[in-house]
Amino acid sequence: MSDQLSAKDWVDQGLKALARSGFTALKAEPLAKALRVSRGSFYWHFADIAAFHAAVLARWHEVAAEQIIDNVEAASKDDNPLALLLRRVFGERLMLEKAVRNWASVDPAARAAVQAIDRRRLNYVEGLLAQSGLPAETARARAQILYWAFLGFALSDQALPKARQQAVVDELVRMATS
Repeated sequence: MSDQLSAKDWVDQGLKALARSGFTALKAEPLAKALRVSRGSFYWHFADIAAFHAAVLARWHEVAAEQIIDNVEAASKDDNPLALLLRRVFGERLMLEKAVRNWASVDPAARAAVQAIDRRRLNYVEGLLAQSGLPAETARARAQILYWAFLGFALSDQALPKARQQAVVDELVRMATS
């Protein structure tokens, strides 16, 4: 790989390392080795490791919330956006989600990032439920229940067979909107 890496290249490598090995892998030296460049390239883009961590957390927010919401909005012209969202998030391997939440257990900046993404996701799901005609309090309660289900899934190591997973998602959609 070239020494002409961008900050985004470093952050993307950081996300991969985080998902694969946890937050302790977010150090300049191992990332530089993985990218086959000098550690100086890292410091060209980031003042210090804290600045890099902030960039990784910002990118995680972008890919784990904003991109998903944008994709659901774009794809939901003729479909139920809640069903699309649930199928999407319950159909992924969520190693990065688990890694960031583990990081948040020991790092205040990561904890703040997790809290911000939780609020964003909850507000989005609550809005979808309210748009479907549910009263505000019901939408808020059901959004919380759905989010707890998502977190349980994200933190679980028990994968479901595809057909069973689809049945669970279908039931979640039915329960949330009936």
